[in-house]
Amino acid sequence: MANERKDIKYQLQQGYKLQTLIHLVNKETLIKQHEKQKRNKASGIDRVTKEEYSVGLEERIDDLLERMKKFSYKPLPVRRTYIPKANGKLRPLGIPAYEDKLVQGCMADILNEIYENIFLDCSYGFRVNRNCHQAIREINQTIMTKKVNYILDCDIKGFFDNVNHDWLMKFLGETIEDKNFLRYIKRFLISGYMEDMKYYETDKGTPQGGLISPVLANVYLHYVLDLWFEKAVKTKLKGEVYLVRYADDFIIMFQYENEAKMVYELLIKRLAKFGLEIEQEKTRILPFGRFKGTKETFDFLGFTHYNNETRTRKYRVGHKMSKKKRKIKNCAITKWCNDNKHKILTELITILNKKLIGMYAYYGINGMMKELYKLYYHVKYALYKALNRRGQRGIKYKKYLIILERIPIAKPKIYKNIWIGV
Repeated sequence: MANERKDIKYQLQQGYKLQTLIHLVNKETLIKQHEKQKRNKASGIDRVTKEEYSVGLEERIDDLLERMKKFSYKPLPVRRTYIPKANGKLRPLGIPAYEDKLVQGCMADILNEIYENIFLDCSYGFRVNRNCHQAIREINQTIMTKKVNYILDCDIKGFFDNVNHDWLMKFLGETIEDKNFLRYIKRFLISGYMEDMKYYETDKGTPQGGLISPVLANVYLHYVLDLWFEKAVKTKLKGEVYLVRYADDFIIMFQYENEAKMVYELLIKRLAKFGLEIEQEKTRILPFGRFKGTKETFDFLGFTHYNNETRTRKYRVGHKMSKKKRKIKNCAITKWCNDNKHKILTELITILNKKLIGMYAYYGINGMMKELYKLYYHVKYALYKALNRRGQRGIKYKKYLIILERIPIAKPKIYKNIWIGV
């Protein structure tokens, strides 16, 4: 892929449209995608697993490529399932058939190679060498060092379900001229989904769960939001203004309140043009920053951000775990401890520590040690309560502490330094 990567970058630098991409979906790249797939992942409506597809792999890949050349390959509908959201509602996920995962994975890699040369620095979600901690660091540094007095905290209503296919294909056509490559993207978009043994057509949206959906979402918002903000909004404003976007979540930071209000109105019209809508109950303009000193807070990427001070009374942005996320994490840990209380203690605490370290790794940014210890103490309490239900006699707290000396629960530490670098 190294030579192709250089060729893609060169063509883009010269202002050419990319005309030959589908050949990059080949035997080598499809086998690599197969190797990257995790075992024991949920299967699509074909019910084919990685282990099953491995039997006669090369023959299967050859057959797939032959069908792609003849354009007789059509993606199967995704299998729709649901996962709980922070607000108690359910988020739909689409699980592709195994063969479709391989093709989507190859095409997603190609799209990432293309658009990493095009995307702006304000976007952080689902991008190579970019992550949520960098987005939080950028927000932190911008508020603390720039003239930020107001924040437009935005939420797009059902973004992934409302992406307009025609507009998306038009955006892709700005860079890609390979009609066969674009044809297969369109086939994935309109492949539909199965739920309760019924087939449903999809004339809009990109299914969450598909390997190609994150980069397509970024392409859509690159044209709808990022470029518009950079070229049509910033140039018209007198004050400082900054955008930080992670997938479909974003905030805009302003110097002046009247400009924040103006952009909010423009944003509603801009999104409506492309089939999107602001979730007005979750979108607001709030005073925030070192010149404001208000008690206002906003949530972004699972953190609550608030105005704070250092020990020497210098301004800084404070961060804590959002109430919704804390409730979800605490409930999940309590349930897991109760469901697994009869496991061998060594195994129980080992698995629990892996879960806890995963949470530390995400929430472990500067200034979050007190918040991490709240997680630690909740886990410690939840485990004690669960062990007390193992038998009629329960367990004395002193004995429990002796057990933890032998098999300790992982203690918090800071994993990401957002004050210096990420």
